[in-house]
Parts: sequence; structure tokens; C-alpha cells
Amino acid sequence: MSAPLIRATQVRDHGHGPAAGRVALDYEGRFLRRKVLQLADDGGAILVDLAKTTSLDHGSVLLLEDGREIAVEAAPETLLEITAPDLTRIAWHVGNRHTPCQIEPGRLLIQPDHVIAEMLDLLGATTREVTEPFTPEGGAYGHGRTHSHAH
Repeated sequence: MSAPLIRATQVRDHGHGPAAGRVALDYEGRFLRRKVLQLADDGGAILVDLAKTTSLDHGSVLLLEDGREIAVEAAPETLLEITAPDLTRIAWHVGNRHTPCQIEPGRLLIQPDHVIAEMLDLLGATTREVTEPFTPEGGAYGHGRTHSHAH
């Protein structure tokens, strides 16, 4: 009989000391309420049991019932890198599609979407597939998630 899982019932924006472990989750995996997660370091597991569905950010920590903290990291995933001479204009078009977008100097990163990729090509942007952690901008009021039109 295996030992019961230690529960994580709270999330903090950042840790207050060294983390007891870490979880590496892709963008979709960082949106959860109740789920068993494998620790990246030792293969152990914890039960995330939050009061409501929560979007975890890279750098957040899960607070275990025993007071220890588990660091949350953005795991590498397949993304579409976008570059263009007029990146501001391209960013407007991406934002108009309500797709999560990571904004950096000289490039944008989005999740792969062939319809948006075709639109970007028609607008003169260059796209290529990359594998990196995805940490898109939050919602219009500085927190939460954006949403696509695929409801």
C-alpha cells in the first residue's frame, strides 16, 4: 500500500525560501484545479487540490500542507515563432485573434495554429517552429488567461 500523497492547496506568486521540489508543466498543464503531478527532480508526486481552477505562472510555487514549497516551471513545448519587419502590426493581428502570445523584443511566440500561420504569411510575417517554455502575457487587467475563439 502506497503512502497518501501530500496535498498542495495554495499557490503563491513566488517562494519564500528554497523549494522542496519542482514541477515542469506546459501552458495547458499550468491551468488546473485538482491533479496529481510528478516532481521533476525525484519522481515523487503531489496532489494539487486548489479551491478553484487556477492559472499557474512560471515562478509560482505550490504550498504543500506541511509548509514546503514546490516551484512551478514552464516546460518546453512546440511553439510558433513570429518575426516581421513591422512586428507591432503583426502583434495587433495576433491579439485580434485572442490567442495567447509571448511578446519579446524582435519576436512573438504563440501555440501552433495553421489558420493563424497562414494569416501571418499573407501579412508578410515569417514563422518557424521552435521548442521553448511558453510564458504568454496575462489578460487585459494583468492577470489570468486570454482565450482563443475556439470555445
